[in-house]
Amino acid sequence: MDKIKMTTPIVEMDGDEMTRILWKMIKDNLLEPFIDLKTEYYDLGLENRNETNDQVTVDSALATKKYGVAVKCATITPNAARVEEYGLKEMWKSPNGTIRAILDGTVFRTPIVVKGIEPCVKNWKKPITIARHAYGDVYKNAEMKIPGAGEVELVYTAQDGTQTRELVHKFEGPGIVQGMHNICGSIESFARSCFNYALDTKQTLWFATKDTISKKYDHTFKDIFQEIFDNEYKEKFDAAGIEYFYTLIDDAVARVMKSEGGYIWACKNYDGDVMSDMISSAFGSLAMMTSVLVSPEGVYEYEAAHGTVQRHYYKHLKGEETSTNSVATIFAWTGALRKRGELDQNQELMAFADKLEKATIDTIESGYMTKDLALITTIEHPTVLNSEEFIKEIAKRL
Repeated sequence: MDKIKMTTPIVEMDGDEMTRILWKMIKDNLLEPFIDLKTEYYDLGLENRNETNDQVTVDSALATKKYGVAVKCATITPNAARVEEYGLKEMWKSPNGTIRAILDGTVFRTPIVVKGIEPCVKNWKKPITIARHAYGDVYKNAEMKIPGAGEVELVYTAQDGTQTRELVHKFEGPGIVQGMHNICGSIESFARSCFNYALDTKQTLWFATKDTISKKYDHTFKDIFQEIFDNEYKEKFDAAGIEYFYTLIDDAVARVMKSEGGYIWACKNYDGDVMSDMISSAFGSLAMMTSVLVSPEGVYEYEAAHGTVQRHYYKHLKGEETSTNSVATIFAWTGALRKRGELDQNQELMAFADKLEKATIDTIESGYMTKDLALITTIEHPTVLNSEEFIKEIAKRL
């Protein structure tokens, strides 16, 4: 049969360990037999990042800006043990952090819902998407241990030398202190990415924080969201039949638990970090969660929400069989292919992405799955497949 043609390439970012093995299997079995695959390839494996002094990560992000769509394999963010294991020149930064900073993007994480993998919260019927601001707060903090009695102040020195001071605390003994910041420009980008993604997926958007306690810091987030919505997006939301609203984070948590899902929940950086793990776990597994980075200009980078599956990789190196779940990585590819098809008005490519997702879900719902899903499924007597068998079972249905 004729392969589906592509006009514009997707930026392809290869990764590390077991997910790198799955990446090749997915391309060999599920993509290249059907698509004349056009990608601009960047090897973000740790050895190549080390070899290029991490320039390859920067180059891949710039290419994503150029082409508008990227797909990324999971990558290692090295710690001290990895520096030794891989003989690294230095402890390179998280590739995701570098790419997010260059694209000024917001991360949207959504569980993949499959019959037979039931959410812990019985009334959740539709996916809940977490939109996580990916700049500042506790992740760019300054911290200090206070040895004894004394005063801690926040001090702002303007360019003309004038100072504004705010007392943090008058310590009477030892303690700890933390300073956090954010930037209005980044919050504005976060808001626009959320509003654009809500329109793109036709879902209602919530934004939640704690402005009753944090009357300047959190309140600024709330005000920026409301101002941009009123001035730029209200009419578009009305036309799409969706809504935006702000609520306190404690109210949002209560509402989420009682809802049936089907909306986007925008959170500040730390809240989004914690809540996306809670949502993924409650829906079944991190291996069943998609992640897409969206810039305010409408650039999209798709990936799995999980890591490189290190334990399985070491088994694989010993020649032992693994049963590694590739669903989120397959859905990273389908998301990127669908978006590429949408931007290029390539109906065949969009239809292919839909069919590959259906084949993947049908495989699991027919009782064929990897070990992690077999342990939590309500389907009786599931057939447990190894990593490659699972991908080949999907290929049969595809």
